[in-house]
Amino acid sequence: MRWVWMWAALIAPSVALAQTAQGNEAGAATCLEQAVVLPDPAECLRRYRREPDGDMPATLTALYERSVELQNKGEFAAAAAVLDCAESAAGAHPAAAIEHELLRRRGVLDYRRECPAQALEKFKRALKLAERNEDRPAQSKTWNNIGSALRRLGDYRGALQALMTSLELQRGLPQAEAGKTLNNIADIYRDLGENANAIRHYDQARAEFLRDGNKAEAGHVLSSLGVLALNNGELQRGESLLTQARDELIQAGDKKYLMRTYSELGRAAIERGDVAAAKRWTDSGLAIAAQDAKTIVPAPLQLQAARGDRLRGQARAAQQRMSQALNALAVQDSDRPDLLAELARDFEALGEWPQAMAALRESEDAARALREARYDREMKWMQLRFETAERDRTIAALATQNQVRALSLKQRTLALWLTVVSALAALLGLTVFFLRRQHRARVAEAARQARLAEEVDYYRRAAAELGVDRARLQAALDSRDDAVLVLDAGGQVLAANRSAGELLQPSQAAPLAGRAFGELLDEPDALRFAQALEHLDESSAPQGFDFRLGAQAEPLRAQLSESGQGEGLIVLGLKSSAAHDGATTAGENAGADPLGVEAPAMADEELRLSFRRALVELMLAVVEAWERSTGQGRLELAEKSRIWRVTVDDGRLRARAMERYLSLSKLPRQPRWRDVLRSGYYVLAECALEEPVRDELQRHVDAVLAYTRRHALV
Repeated sequence: MRWVWMWAALIAPSVALAQTAQGNEAGAATCLEQAVVLPDPAECLRRYRREPDGDMPATLTALYERSVELQNKGEFAAAAAVLDCAESAAGAHPAAAIEHELLRRRGVLDYRRECPAQALEKFKRALKLAERNEDRPAQSKTWNNIGSALRRLGDYRGALQALMTSLELQRGLPQAEAGKTLNNIADIYRDLGENANAIRHYDQARAEFLRDGNKAEAGHVLSSLGVLALNNGELQRGESLLTQARDELIQAGDKKYLMRTYSELGRAAIERGDVAAAKRWTDSGLAIAAQDAKTIVPAPLQLQAARGDRLRGQARAAQQRMSQALNALAVQDSDRPDLLAELARDFEALGEWPQAMAALRESEDAARALREARYDREMKWMQLRFETAERDRTIAALATQNQVRALSLKQRTLALWLTVVSALAALLGLTVFFLRRQHRARVAEAARQARLAEEVDYYRRAAAELGVDRARLQAALDSRDDAVLVLDAGGQVLAANRSAGELLQPSQAAPLAGRAFGELLDEPDALRFAQALEHLDESSAPQGFDFRLGAQAEPLRAQLSESGQGEGLIVLGLKSSAAHDGATTAGENAGADPLGVEAPAMADEELRLSFRRALVELMLAVVEAWERSTGQGRLELAEKSRIWRVTVDDGRLRARAMERYLSLSKLPRQPRWRDVLRSGYYVLAECALEEPVRDELQRHVDAVLAYTRRHALV
């Protein structure tokens, strides 16, 4: 089974990458600005069942509502055609308020089409119209739209400033819509991980919606609070909030929010193991969609329904449900990775391993495509900001030059030769100034590059020094009579004593060091060895297994245990099974180091906890620096650094050993602090880090080194 998964992993990426590239090209094409050809107003109004001579405000309002309805269905081209009709009906010179609203709604359409940069440009133009007309409600609404676009572009600081400006403009207005703005602010704080601020603004938004009598939005905010509680692991509180939100949404008659609330209730029931309750919740949501054929079932609701089917043993029904849901989703939909991951679990439950692996790879590629699309949006926004700043600087420079020229023209009283001499002197001075400036810049850059190269060389040497001293290991092992090997975290033999060599390969002269221990075993024994390594990652307790080196060979007993030195080493003790029945294998004595050296201890419990906390903070800083500099996840860090072992867990690739160092509660009792330091040195040496990120990571490295030097750990 394992080889089938590996085979599927080799053939799936090429297909998935081609699909991802096509999806990115299609997404970019939808954001291209195209020339708008307005239709004949009378003809298009009749097509939308409106009278050409009717009430214009009412006609525009109906067309706006029709456009929003089409956008909710994902029919963006049809929604744009409705806005074209509205613009044509408004005439060549519409009123300022109508012109503003048309431009703002076109920006909203771009935002819904996942084109935030184009939407932001339209929102800014609409804001200028509203400011020119001193229309405070229009300004507030447009600032709110600008904040949403900036949030999609990753500019959270700018988004918060825009939303705060919107709130400020709403003060004193008779029909303020502060609830929506406060809800958007809460969403930003939720994205930033500031849950306390998010909850506070959600509560304020809910109070505003209740004051305005908007029960649907108030229920939606309550549902958001429930989801936030579920994400924080507060199942009981989350279910209580979601149940209350469901009751309010039923009273308000909002089907869209209600179906999503049912999906979250189903998720909560599954997380607490109540599959029957999850089915009741998801069936209630699906029943709402069944009442109207035009109602689109949300992807999260389909996901929870499929999970419930699979947990009840109906894997085929779950697989079919996920396939249908995926066919209805757009390529760039953010729910697509989760649905594909669930489809992989369904195939796995059915025993269809190639399909499961292909779906899992496609899920990872879809998630990567979404990350790349978000990165592209943010990069385009940064490029736009840079180009705008450069354009403003150029305009300012040109204005300054014009002022200088204007002043120069007024100096007609000066003699021609004096002007020429002054110009030559000024030119010579500027030339000398710029030449000296360029020289200083080159010298500074060369010094910086030399400094950086020296630091990188230092980090690589430091990482190498933290590696294993094989001569020391070999000397320590040769002094023992029992058969002992030392492995790294991946199972490769670093050192072995003579007893181990004679026991494992008595007739071969080739050394064991440098080979994978699993290569010496047949496939069943190699699988048990891999399982023992995985269990050792989860627990510091020794792991044992029996194996044979040949059909006629005597069975041997292997005992795996961690070194007590925090070096990430694994000690493998070998005995015959008969000898094992009467004696304790190496590494089983409580409190003893498997290499025969007692691990140094901290002076007291408080210092030990401080050291463990410093290790976790360093590992978190390493992962954050890696992700910010490379755009890749922690799995790629484990694979490329070759410090942490990558395993397949429940159909997913995971670096479980490394993940234990990202939480103080999961940190091993004897942490591999040398591997944590080596990870920090690897990122410092191999990644192009920004100065603040490099300084922060170096600060965490120095903190760990201070503990190790203080307590003689190195």
